[in-house]
Amino acid sequence: MTSAMFMILIVEDDEMLSGVLATLLQASGYRCECAATAERAIIEARSHRPDLVLVDLGLPDRDGTNVIRAIRAFSPVPIVVLSARTLEAEKILALDAGADDYVTKPFSSPELLARIRAALRRNVRSEEALPVLQLGAVSIDLARRTATGPDGPMHLTPLEFRVLECLARNVGMIVTQKDLVRQAWGPERTGDSRGLRSYIKTLRQKLEPDPGRPRYLVTEAGVGYRLCI
Repeated sequence: MTSAMFMILIVEDDEMLSGVLATLLQASGYRCECAATAERAIIEARSHRPDLVLVDLGLPDRDGTNVIRAIRAFSPVPIVVLSARTLEAEKILALDAGADDYVTKPFSSPELLARIRAALRRNVRSEEALPVLQLGAVSIDLARRTATGPDGPMHLTPLEFRVLECLARNVGMIVTQKDLVRQAWGPERTGDSRGLRSYIKTLRQKLEPDPGRPRYLVTEAGVGYRLCI
């Protein structure tokens, strides 16, 4: 797909910056829509079905994380945060809400465009290749981000879905801890193996018939994890 086939929704209340972003993206071949408030962003995301959402966190009516959560409720569209907030806790909050990447202001145009291209590539690969996982009595639709167990719908967090997506793209193969953290959390969290272990443990409790003797989410000691189906 060429860039002209992609539409990007810019969620930014700074009119000047929004115009700069639109000019930059259009010069790179993308189509753009803009929203200056959280409420408008959710409406535009529903009506225009963008291929990627670029969202600022400091919006006048609601925090940008609320926009991320609202969009995640109905769409798996890639979401890239563009924010002046630099605290790790703020970044983790946005990623946990469902964002795919986080770019800190001030930013360079080449870096932002590269992040956008990477997010779009990941999404295209996911739509083409991500299967519906059948793990015993549990069915997981990775594209739609839904899960169903023997007792009905199951709740998985956005990060849990991203961890599963990373493993599903490499079924039967080892995914190193570093790669899994980088793909699920973003490039700035490459050393967070403790957090990864916690999420794997929680996923096993939700998905494995016997979490203490996992059949599907298998640990490769000292290296990473493998999805066996």
